[in-house]
Parts: sequence; structure tokens; C-alpha cells
Amino acid sequence: MAYIVLGLVIALASGFIGAEAAPRAFFVFGDSLVDNGNNNYLATSARADSPPYGIDYPSRRATGRQELGAESTLPYLSPELNGERLLVGANFASAGIGILNDTGIQFVNIIRIFRQLEYFQEYQQRVSELIGPEQTERLVNGALVLITLGGNDFVNNYYLVPYSARSRQYNLPDYVKYLISEYKKILRRLYDLGARRVLVTGTGPLGCVPAELAQRSTNGECSQELQRAASLFNPQLVQIIRQLNSEIGSDVFIGANTQQMSNDFIHDPQAYGFVTSKIACCGQGPYNGIGLCTVASNLCPNRDIYAFWDPFHPSERANKYIVQQILSGTTEYMYPMNLSTILALDAKN
Repeated sequence: MAYIVLGLVIALASGFIGAEAAPRAFFVFGDSLVDNGNNNYLATSARADSPPYGIDYPSRRATGRQELGAESTLPYLSPELNGERLLVGANFASAGIGILNDTGIQFVNIIRIFRQLEYFQEYQQRVSELIGPEQTERLVNGALVLITLGGNDFVNNYYLVPYSARSRQYNLPDYVKYLISEYKKILRRLYDLGARRVLVTGTGPLGCVPAELAQRSTNGECSQELQRAASLFNPQLVQIIRQLNSEIGSDVFIGANTQQMSNDFIHDPQAYGFVTSKIACCGQGPYNGIGLCTVASNLCPNRDIYAFWDPFHPSERANKYIVQQILSGTTEYMYPMNLSTILALDAKN
């Protein structure tokens, strides 16, 4: 699994629903950072539909979000996503997936990115039956799209086991170039399917999550190899965003440097109100970083003072900081501009 979480999706949704312009549809693609329940409908171990997930949700029920609190657009596989609810958008994300189809093979039955894009086509056909093809095209063109990919291609592929197939095939810089070239094809496909405002998040600080500290760190320091992977991947992601926007002639793709955003509170947790950025709230073993978060795990009483919720995912409070930077951060965090600026420009058009 990977590294931002659905709190990001919810805050983004609330960020534009209240804008001056009419509400726009919201579509989500990617991995566990944004999967809000699709995997509940699949026979896979990459799920979060049992306690203590959902502990801070109003019903205290685990919904399948890889985190704690509120809800946004419905999972595409939900039987409740029909009729007028389709017009709000849909979440196609699936925990465990990556840019590459061989990423997350240990999870078996997950919705790989090519299938998520096929579902997006199917979604448009369903909406066309409701409101007609012209209105459907307008809805999709006017939507905000979020896509989060890449982290799993390292932790659940290249570095999954020593001497993995991909690590024997590529050295790290060449593997990153390959990932980036494949990601560019995915983003271009999103554009071809009608997406015109796409927020693309980079990988988080891969080597600093509690799971990696537990497996790779002897002194509590981040894994330099995984940090190097993120530091190679994220700048090249911005490069392809720049290339695609130039080819298209419009700022369709917006890059979010979530590695830098997360580094802020990882390297100085007290400045952001956390007691620790090394130990997960829920888990077991060193740094609470071993295995999954379950009812048998250690569970902190106060989620707000932990930067990480479980061995892989930031806490809701950490995600609120990330969302704040996405909405209003400087160009240190956002390329070519932050989301609030983009939405303000859209509201004038």
C-alpha cells in the first residue's frame, strides 16, 4: 500500500464544492492513498473494512478507506452508485496497484490502472444514458480529477523482496525512467478520455514510513535507498507534467510535491503538533511498523498527535496539512500553481 490517504480526497472535494462556480464532478484514480472502498467488493487482502479503521468516522464503522474519518464520492463498485449519484463523480481507486501491471501481484484481485480507466469509459456510457452524450462530455470536461500512483511500484514491486525481478531487470535510475514513461501514457489516456483538470500527486517520503523504519532502519533514520527512489521519481514526474501541458497547450495537469509536504512534519514533528513521526498510531513491532493494523494491534488513544496512522499511511491530521498545501501552497509544493488558484481561474471562465 502507499502513502497519502482519503482525508486528502475529502478536503479537496469540500474545497471546490463551496467555490463560486457550480459544483463539479470529482473523479479519483490510484492506490490505497485514495481507495475509499472499491476493494471491499473484491477477494483481496488489500482492504481496510474492519476495525480499527473507521474509528473516527461518525458511525465508527470501517468503510474500506485506508484511514479514519469522513467520506466523499462513492466507490465505483458500490451498488449505491447509480442514478443521480453518478453525476457527482466516482472513485475508481484500488489499494495495492501501481503504474505497472505487475505491481501488487501478492494482492491478486485488485483493480489495476488500465481497468480503472476502462471503468471510467463505462461510467461515461452509464451517465450518457441519463443525461445524453453532450451533457456527459461537459460534466467530464468540467470535473476535477485526482490520481495517485507510484509508491507501490517501489515498495510492492522493486523493493518488495531482495533481488526482485524488476531490480534484476533495471538499476534504480533506469527503473524510474521506465515508470515515468509508463505514467505519461496513463496521464495522456486520462486526457483522451475527457479529463481537463488533473491533480497528480508524487510519491511520499517512501523511506520514512514506520513500515520501512521497522524493516530497514537500525537507528530510526529513514531508509536512504527508498528516499533516493522518491527523490528520483518526483522531479521527473514534474517534467512529464510540464511536457504534457506544453503538448496540449493548457495547464491540464497539476503536480503536487507530497514528498516535500510530508518531509515538513517528518523532520520536525513537534512544529506541527505531533509527538512522533516515526511510530504509527496503529500497529505492532518496532515503530508499530510490522504487519497490518488490526483489532489486535497497539492503538494510540489520540490519533491527532501521530503523523502516521498505520505502518504506511499518514494520519488524518497529517493529511489535512498536505491538503492545505495542495490548496494554497507555494510553487515549492505545487506546479504550475496551487489548486485554489486553478479553481479561481476556472470560476471566472
